[in-house]
Amino acid sequence: MIGIVWRGIDEANQLDDAFHPVKIAAKGIAKLRDASSELAKAEGIVFGSPTYMGGPSWQFKKFADASSKPWFGKQWRNKLAAGFTNSATLNGDKFSTLAYFWTLSQQHGMLWAGMGMHPSNAKASTRSDINNLGGYGGLVTASPSDASPDEMVPGDLATARAFGQRIVEVAALIK
Repeated sequence: MIGIVWRGIDEANQLDDAFHPVKIAAKGIAKLRDASSELAKAEGIVFGSPTYMGGPSWQFKKFADASSKPWFGKQWRNKLAAGFTNSATLNGDKFSTLAYFWTLSQQHGMLWAGMGMHPSNAKASTRSDINNLGGYGGLVTASPSDASPDEMVPGDLATARAFGQRIVEVAALIK
C-alpha cells in the first residue's frame, strides 16, 4: 500500500482498481492521528501540498511536525517516498516544496523516487506535453488561481498519471 498525504483528495482521484496493483490510501493531512497506523503499514508515502509563499502549506508543515512520533520509532524507515505540488504560476518556487518533502523523507530514512522522465523542452513543446514544467525531483503542476479542478492543464494531468505509474513501478522494484 502506498499512502498519499495531501489536502483535498477525494475518492474520484484514487488509484484503486484492477489496473493499478498499488492500493492508494488517501488521507487529509489534518487527520494524521487517524492515518498514522495506516502510514506505518504502507510500503511508501507520496507527500503532496500546494506551494504557498515558497513552500508547502501550513497544514503540511503541521503534518510534518506531527511525524516526529513515527520518526522516533523509525516507522517510515526504508519506505518509498515521493512528492508532488501545484501552484498558480509556472515557477511558483515549487522546487522549495519538493525539497521540503525530500528533507522530511530523509529525516525518516525513506527512499526517494523522482520523476524518472525527461522534460518537454523543445521549441514545439506546449503546456499539453508531458512534463512540460520540467520536474525531476517530483511532480510539479500549475493551474491558474481562478481555475476549477476541471480546468487542469492536460499536460499536467498526463504527467501526473505518468508519475503515478512511476511510483507503481518503483514500489514493485523495492518490494
